[in-house]
Amino acid sequence: MTDSGDKDYSLHTPMMQQYLKIKAQQPDILLFYRMGDFYELFYDDAKRASQLMDISITKRGSSAGEPILMAGVPHHALDHYLAKLVALGESIAICEQIGDPVTTKGPIERRVVRIVTPGTLSDEALLNERQDNLIAALFQTPDGFGYATLDMTSGRFLVSEPADREAMAAALQRTNPAELLYPEMLQDFILIEYRSGLRRRPIWEFDLDTARQQLNSQFGTRDLTGFGIDRAHLALRAAGCLLQYAKNTQLTELPHIRAITFEREQDSIVMDVATRQNLELTQNLSGGSDNTLAAIIDRTVTPMGSRMLKRWLHMPTRDINILTQRQNSIQALQYNGSFSRLQLLLRNIGDLERVLARLALRSARPRDLARIRHAVAQLPDIQALLIETNSPYLPQLLERIGEFSELRSLLERALVEAPPVLVRDGGVINSGYNDELDYLRALSKGANDYLDCFEVREREKTGLDTLKVGFNAVYGYFIQLSRRQSHLAPIHYVRRQTLKNAERYIIPELKEYEDKVLTSKSKAIALEKELYDKLLNWMLPSLPALQQSAAALAELDVLCNLAERADTLNYVCPTLVDKVGIHIINGRHPVVEQVLSEPFIANSLLLSEEKRMLIITGPNMGGKSTYMRQTALIVLLAYIGSFLPVEQATIGPVDRIFTRVGATDDLASGRSTFMVEMTETANILHNATRLSLVLMDEIGRGTSTYDGLSLAWACAENLVVRIKAMTLFATHYFELTKLPEKLKGVVNVHFEVLEYGQTVAFLHAVQEGAASKSYGLSVAALAGVPSDVIKRARQKLKELEMLSNAVSMQQQAVSMQQQEVPSALVIEVLGNIDPARLSPNQALEWLYRLKKMVKSSPHRIVHS
Repeated sequence: MTDSGDKDYSLHTPMMQQYLKIKAQQPDILLFYRMGDFYELFYDDAKRASQLMDISITKRGSSAGEPILMAGVPHHALDHYLAKLVALGESIAICEQIGDPVTTKGPIERRVVRIVTPGTLSDEALLNERQDNLIAALFQTPDGFGYATLDMTSGRFLVSEPADREAMAAALQRTNPAELLYPEMLQDFILIEYRSGLRRRPIWEFDLDTARQQLNSQFGTRDLTGFGIDRAHLALRAAGCLLQYAKNTQLTELPHIRAITFEREQDSIVMDVATRQNLELTQNLSGGSDNTLAAIIDRTVTPMGSRMLKRWLHMPTRDINILTQRQNSIQALQYNGSFSRLQLLLRNIGDLERVLARLALRSARPRDLARIRHAVAQLPDIQALLIETNSPYLPQLLERIGEFSELRSLLERALVEAPPVLVRDGGVINSGYNDELDYLRALSKGANDYLDCFEVREREKTGLDTLKVGFNAVYGYFIQLSRRQSHLAPIHYVRRQTLKNAERYIIPELKEYEDKVLTSKSKAIALEKELYDKLLNWMLPSLPALQQSAAALAELDVLCNLAERADTLNYVCPTLVDKVGIHIINGRHPVVEQVLSEPFIANSLLLSEEKRMLIITGPNMGGKSTYMRQTALIVLLAYIGSFLPVEQATIGPVDRIFTRVGATDDLASGRSTFMVEMTETANILHNATRLSLVLMDEIGRGTSTYDGLSLAWACAENLVVRIKAMTLFATHYFELTKLPEKLKGVVNVHFEVLEYGQTVAFLHAVQEGAASKSYGLSVAALAGVPSDVIKRARQKLKELEMLSNAVSMQQQAVSMQQQEVPSALVIEVLGNIDPARLSPNQALEWLYRLKKMVKSSPHRIVHS
């Protein structure tokens, strides 16, 4: 059943009229409609929810002559079902009862209080605490793309203008938004068609003037020049749509979104989609998180620190000042071991960033405020430790962290030590904080004492020994007399209830007290809610400073984490220079060395202006791929400020990292393995520069030998001669080992192997020069290929080698035949010479003369 806002609902019951009017305002999303202890879904929503959540669908009564389809979930299990729906990319409108059931005639007043969408979540139970949860908006014109992302839990609002399709794809992969807004008629829809959480928006929501107005209103500014985005029209369009959508879903102001940042490509090391996948930064090739760089590097103690570290890994900065600050801080924290003491304190900070988001949205629960109280209580000790460290940057962090002593004092006075989950449960506000609340609580708690005294007093007044005072949930307080004494009840006793063996009465004094006690609890809870709201109001002005503090604490957590990793894993501080080149002494792969059971073999590397390409040969399993990837990961770690798994490293400027390592069929896009390989290669050749680090592994293996060899040769030439990029070029084409003889800046290296009869041992050590052969059959034997197959392969290899040699000799003979032969005159002269009649001097003289004749033009040879 589908309803629109113009439909006549008069035939429906009053309850369903209310529902249908609210549903008409949220036609495209599921509406959770609160009814008592359940959230109900009706009609089409019920059908859809029963499939998505695997819950029963029922029919209850009828409205407008049709059965009412219903599906419901208990109110206390709401978060569980929301998590399930959000994981499926669904959005949900939460409709609550806001009217008073006691005073309301007809259906209780209800309204949608929030809209839960995958990208705008702030609820702790619905989020992965160690992963950013972003909502994004994408806009496209023939000139390029505009892209905006918002982290609702931190207020981090970023925009960029990717220049082309590849850059846009890389931005989507890096940010991985949970929800993505896009305009109708998006030209490159193929970029996003397989993503979840897609939201198609009308084109007018991307209007430029409206975007400026929205953003200026949000930030309280006259223009956007101060944010550096005034002329970024594509990014502004995306940002405007995104901000309006966020406001519409939260149904409240967003005070924690206080700035917008323009991300420029040149500020960070650029990595395309293939590179991020191949380097397995936060996700392995199987889609999990095991054996990734983050799995080894991330030992942060706060969720917000973990999220920040992952952002650093995906966007390494090229700002040398920032990197130097981080290196100095890590050194200082490591020097006196303060990182371990700081981590103990930071562990108690928790996820302050997301707690503050709920404060900004006024959805913070009592335990959130208790977390803020506990977090700010750690700050004095953190500051005392930071003062001891000798670093020029850490005092700046200290200043941003702040103290918040007044806020801490207020929260200690206002909140009980361990508050309940919800304000409506009562018991949130501390005793002594509010006199009226204390009085109401005392009324409720003192009821038993009062009734005991009242009973003794009434028994003495009346002289009736069977008189008792009690309470009944239906009738309230009462005075009870046995049947044998009921006729002696005083005249002012008003009969309330008759039982088989007793009568129950009420008097004005007891009735008055009853009214006080029965209403005191509800009044106390109402007052607590009022006091709690005032507490939120008092805290909100501190929100910007608290957000700044949370960001600084997250950064301190990352720096302490990197200090701990350097200390534990024996990492060394690199030297960052402005001269092009990468010099690594005894580098190790940060992930492989941790998962290997045997010691990792370290290897060195040198790339410079004079030595721009290494042609790497050696067998499969010899270590080529590990060597290449470890170089990229070492460079990447250097550009987040981390220490490195090396003995020593000097690293120059790097603008991009490219990897062309392995490929599979992209069936969804109709591309073969070789097509994928060539597409990635084309991207490198179009976008690499002399400051780029390029890893090329087995280019051209997906086609015929000569096609592949020709392509590999041409690509290598292009990278060295035209682009001049720093390149590691691994290959099984031994013909490429001739490149150093022909091109300046190319060097051969190989991975050493020891042969034992029919088997081999991989030494995993890099040596100068080219490998002598590829050891493919030996590797196949190690992999378990049957011995008879290996034996036949060796026979066939000998046949092919012999055939190859024969062809080579034949080609040489043809070549010799095609060379210019001496002229007939030279042959004639040779024929007239009698060697037996020549003296040694004459023979030597003729030998020189004939040699000269051969070198001369046949037409100029003179017979003597």
